Amino acid sequence: MEPDHLQTARLELSAPTTADVAAIHAACQDAEIQRYTTVPSPYLREDAEHFIELTAAWWADGTQPTWAVRYDGRLAGMIGLAKLDTGAPEVGYWIARDARRQNIAVEAATAVIDWAFADDRPAVERVEWRAVVGNIGSARIARRLGFRYEGLLRQAHLNSLGRADLWIGGLLRQDDRTPQEWPLPLG
Repeated sequence: MEPDHLQTARLELSAPTTADVAAIHAACQDAEIQRYTTVPSPYLREDAEHFIELTAAWWADGTQPTWAVRYDGRLAGMIGLAKLDTGAPEVGYWIARDARRQNIAVEAATAVIDWAFADDRPAVERVEWRAVVGNIGSARIARRLGFRYEGLLRQAHLNSLGRADLWIGGLLRQDDRTPQEWPLPLG
């Protein structure tokens, strides 16, 4: 599969390239990104270089399309769909600290979910969202996107910092994407 380029009102989403290595490395120094995602900790420049290679392979085999999120010409984050070939991929994203609280994740995720549910991809019937318990920012984003809260996955998250519980939500192709009420105290 060739990388798709997505454009929104404010954002450009495209495959990450070697030109993004320094910005990825800098963003992934953030302790929250290391805690709430599966990026290595500590995050080395070599990790960013390897990530670029991985994303090219994921696009090539069609299993995990991943986009660099660009805002005002700079890297603002990453977003992707893991396990696309299952028909129920998991959306995952991180936003650089200085780009947060600007609705960038909502805008990027809307574009990626639209891409996943496009008529030429009828095999995708569900998109999942998962977040480490306590990642209120990610939960607020998922709720705004229309994800339904589906529960808790005990000790399901594993990264270099250890195991953690995960919240899980789902969005079906036919779901209304208006913001949903969740049984979590998200403020």
